[in-house]
Amino acid sequence: MDAPARPGVTSAVKIIATGIALPPDRISSSSLDIKLGKPPGYVEKRSGIAWRYHASDDASQAELAAQALHNALRAGSLAPSSVDLLICASAIAVQALPCSAIHILKAAAMPAGVAGFDINSSCVSFISALEVAAGLLNSGAYRRIAIVSADLASRGIDWAHEESSLIFGDGAACAIVERGDGTCGILASLIEMYPDGSDLCEIRAGGTRRNPRAGISDADFLFHMQGKPLFRYASSLIDDYFARLLAKSGLRLNEIATVVPHQASHLSLEHMRRRLNVPESVLIDVYRHYGNQVAASIPTALHEAIIGGRLIPGQPAMLIGTAAGLTLAGLVFLP
Repeated sequence: MDAPARPGVTSAVKIIATGIALPPDRISSSSLDIKLGKPPGYVEKRSGIAWRYHASDDASQAELAAQALHNALRAGSLAPSSVDLLICASAIAVQALPCSAIHILKAAAMPAGVAGFDINSSCVSFISALEVAAGLLNSGAYRRIAIVSADLASRGIDWAHEESSLIFGDGAACAIVERGDGTCGILASLIEMYPDGSDLCEIRAGGTRRNPRAGISDADFLFHMQGKPLFRYASSLIDDYFARLLAKSGLRLNEIATVVPHQASHLSLEHMRRRLNVPESVLIDVYRHYGNQVAASIPTALHEAIIGGRLIPGQPAMLIGTAAGLTLAGLVFLP
């Protein structure tokens, strides 16, 4: 029988393995200088990225997700048959129907009969999925859950919109979790949505709103962002949000040993570093070599923190991010 949860842990969950996957094509910012007719060094200075990865036009999102899943299984020396639930936590689906989880299970050649479903809260989908997974593990419904986030952000780039076009990269990441012995888990989680920001960051196509019968254009399939209004709106909310999340966790900010943020942009990461007033050793910043991978950003940064020895067992860590919606999400946990 599992040990009782450690005091302060509201939901016992343990990350037992992680893995990532990247497309084979590494796109340097210098190559984008040439493609876009910019002077040398322009794209790196503007975007803060040295390189990122873009999938080919015929590459499969599900296959990339499957690679991340199998990399996590190998890292943990785990049998595929030991996973009894797969949650796809991606911002963009493989297709409208069926759910992306079944595409990933098929691409990964997982055993038939495994449960699965999708969770989508844009860039913070992994935080939502981890919260749901913890609840399901503690209910006893499942024993081992794989959470996979995969996004091909390059498919939605509008190259005519410089502010957003330079920041995106493709990738997939997986975290495999189980309940554990109750000595680690979630201390607090907080997800808030602010509908006034619903049109500040969007891809309009893909659902019932824009389609051949309701009306649609090629631009509806591309990413649109009103950067300055979005930044101002998020900035007006974030300080009070942090205060509520920390109060819920019962911790002070200086007690958080590792902060794993969404890798939205170099400016957003610097803004978060200043707002939190944390040293570089605490904040996980992998943006320079991955770019903004949408929902895959947080679990990719988490994976890098784990393999780099920066996620310390028993020392509180925080996952944090903003997303289209406008959505604010954070989760404080003991690794």
